[in-house]
Formats: sequence, C-alpha cells, structure tokens
Amino acid sequence: MVRWPGRPNRAVLPRGTGDLEDDVGQVTALELGDAPYDAALAVRICWYYFKEGQTQDAIAQRLGLTRKRVNRILSDARETGIVQITITGPVAPCVALESRLIARFGLREAVVVPSPAEGMDVRGIVGAAAGRFVSERLAPAAALGITWGGTIHAAGQNLARRTGQNNTVVLLCGGLAESTTINPYDNAASFARALDATCYYVTAPMHTETRELRDALVRSDPVRRVLAMVERLDLVLLSAIDLTSHSKALEYGVITPELWRSLREAGAVGDICGHYLDAAGRPVDHPIADRTVGPDLDALRMVPQRVLAAGGRHKVAAIRAAIEAGLVHVLITDEAAAHDLLR
Repeated sequence: MVRWPGRPNRAVLPRGTGDLEDDVGQVTALELGDAPYDAALAVRICWYYFKEGQTQDAIAQRLGLTRKRVNRILSDARETGIVQITITGPVAPCVALESRLIARFGLREAVVVPSPAEGMDVRGIVGAAAGRFVSERLAPAAALGITWGGTIHAAGQNLARRTGQNNTVVLLCGGLAESTTINPYDNAASFARALDATCYYVTAPMHTETRELRDALVRSDPVRRVLAMVERLDLVLLSAIDLTSHSKALEYGVITPELWRSLREAGAVGDICGHYLDAAGRPVDHPIADRTVGPDLDALRMVPQRVLAAGGRHKVAAIRAAIEAGLVHVLITDEAAAHDLLR
C-alpha cells in the first residue's frame, strides 16, 4: 500500500490547471539534468507509477522525459518521503523474535523488521518502522522528544502526515557546526513538518570546548527551558550511536579518531542521547561527559514511553547498553541485530 502525504488528485498538484493531461507540457523542460527539483512533477510521476501502474518507459514517453530521469525522480520520491510504502501483515519469523526480545529484556513491545541485503543501509529500514510506530502511537497534543542520526532521519521521512493535532517536537541534543544532509536540526524540522508540530531546539553545540562553557550554556534561559521540557515529554524516540569501526559519528566527524579511541579505552560501547555507556549501561568516566549538552539520564528515564530505534549487528552492544540503562520500553530493530541480542 502506498501512503500519500495529503489528499490525492488535485490537492497534490500545487501548480498548473489541476488536470493531469493539461499540465504535461509544463514539465518537459525539466528534462535538463540541472533542472531544479519540482514537487509537482514528482507527485505526477509517482501517481502514474504507483497508482495507475504505468511503466517507467510509458511515463517517460507521456511526459517527454527520459526513462533515466523518471527512475531518478521515483528514487528521490522515496528518499524525501513523497512516497511512503507500507507492507501490511506480520512477518512470522520477525513476530517470533519480537516475542523473545520482550521476554528476555522485559520490554513492553518490540518491532523487528527484515534485515536488508548486504551492502544496503539498515537505518532506512529500521527508521521507516520507527516512523510508522510514532505515527500510530503519538496522541494528539502529545510531546515527542527525538535524538538524531540516520535512523531518526528515516523515521522523519516515513511519518504519516497530520495537521492540527497540537503536537510538540523537542530536539534533545545540540547542533553540529558542520554536517551532511543528516544533522540534528534538520531531523527535528522534518518531524515538525510532518506532524504540523511546534518544534523546540537546543540552541547550543552538541559538545563544547570546556566544562565551564557547557555549564554556562545549560544555565542560559533558552537552553535551560528546552532541556526542562524533557519532564513533560510523552514519548521519546532514541537512536544508538555505536563506537565500532562502522560508527557514523566517526565518519561524519562528530567525534575525532582520538576521541573515539579514548572512549573505547574507557569502556564505552555507544552513545545514547549524548551519554556514552559501557556494556552494563553505566555512563563511562570520560571528559566528554562534562562537555556534552543534553538531558540527564534520570530525566530520560522518567519519560512515560521510551522507544529505541537501532539496527545492524554493529549496534548490538549499544542497544544492549541502552536496555541495561533503563532507557528502552520499546525496541525497533532488524532481524540480524535481534538474533545477536538473543544469543
């Protein structure tokens, strides 16, 4: 089933006459490789492909485009959330794993999705499941806290769009001076747009140069007020940042190779909402802890519903640490990670 954000037909055509055939001539110029992204064209192509069942060749001929461009627009539409694909019905092996995870770790719920093919990014698959979970469980007027990362990014792209439900989104970490397309502020903004929610940001860096600077920022009114909102959250969506050689924090330059090595030497296995934890779920004794801007662990533990979305075998140690730390009511992960957790 394909879920469309907003109503289909005329409501998804922001430009033109509102008639699919009459507007065809307007889009042929976008065949140029450097043409800007056009949401109306993307929606039109997606409608032809997913709803009418036309082939990419047929769509290309109909709109005067190349098949390559149609294929690219369809791919971009999935990435940006214009098209959201939901597969209904349980997957039996995953359901069995969910039951075992709940029993083993005392969870309220577990959601296990099939692992992707080798070489594919598990974050998109787990994030899609997280987006669906939040869409179904976030009540009207409820406050949602989020961390950041590729899984959170994918969750935001897979939220069911809503309007007028008075939700609030709170970003639970500071920002990055330099980042790729995946960064904390964009993660929060995408959630807010999808949920038609008021969004609050921690207007401070994720890590400061000194403890004194961190303390001063946390005491400042804008930062203090946002961090205090943790006490009023109804649901928090957390991610796990691992410290293996696959760590995206290392790849993105959030932490340096020297800091990565020292954290591992201190016994850290992962980062949950700015807290570097050891295998038993205890915060490690490391100077970075005094320079990180974010909510206290005790405050996070008071959130009524705590959801961790993380997948891949390289995340298993960090996932287990989060569970041991009392930060997980609901685990959303993939089959491979689930199997390793249960060993």
